[in-house]
Amino acid sequence: MAYKGKFSPKNRSKYKGNSANITYRSSWERTFMSYCDKRKDIVEWSSEEIVIPYLCPTDRKRHRYFPDFYVKMKNIKGQTKEYIIEVKPLKETKPPKKKSHSRQYLYEMFTYTKNQAKWEAAKLFCSKRNWEFKVLTEKTLLP
Repeated sequence: MAYKGKFSPKNRSKYKGNSANITYRSSWERTFMSYCDKRKDIVEWSSEEIVIPYLCPTDRKRHRYFPDFYVKMKNIKGQTKEYIIEVKPLKETKPPKKKSHSRQYLYEMFTYTKNQAKWEAAKLFCSKRNWEFKVLTEKTLLP
C-alpha cells in the first residue's frame, strides 16, 4: 500500500469538504479514512479541513495547524459526539530519549515540542465546542 495518495470515498455525502481532494500521508491515515467512510455510526467526517491557530514555542510565531480528521459520530441513542483526531506514530507522542545533543535527538525534541503546542491548541479548540481531541497511534488505530 502506498504511504501517500488520494482517497476516494464510497460515501461522498458523509464527507464534509471537497471529497475529490482527500490526501492521506500515511497508510495509517488511509486506514482511518476507510474506517470513517464505512462506519454507519460516523455521520460526517473530513480530513485536514479544520484550521487551528497556535503559538509554536520553538520559533515563538503563530502558525496554523490542520488536524488530520474531524469526525461526527452518532451513538445508539441518536446522540452525536464530535472529535478532532490526529494520527501519529507512537514515538512522536512521547518525549524523545536523550542521546546526547545529536542532530537526531534535537530534531525529535523539536517535533515533540511542536506537536505538544498543536495538541494543546486543539484541546482548547475542542473544549470550546464540546468536542473531544484524540491522538491515535499504531497501537490504538482501529483496523
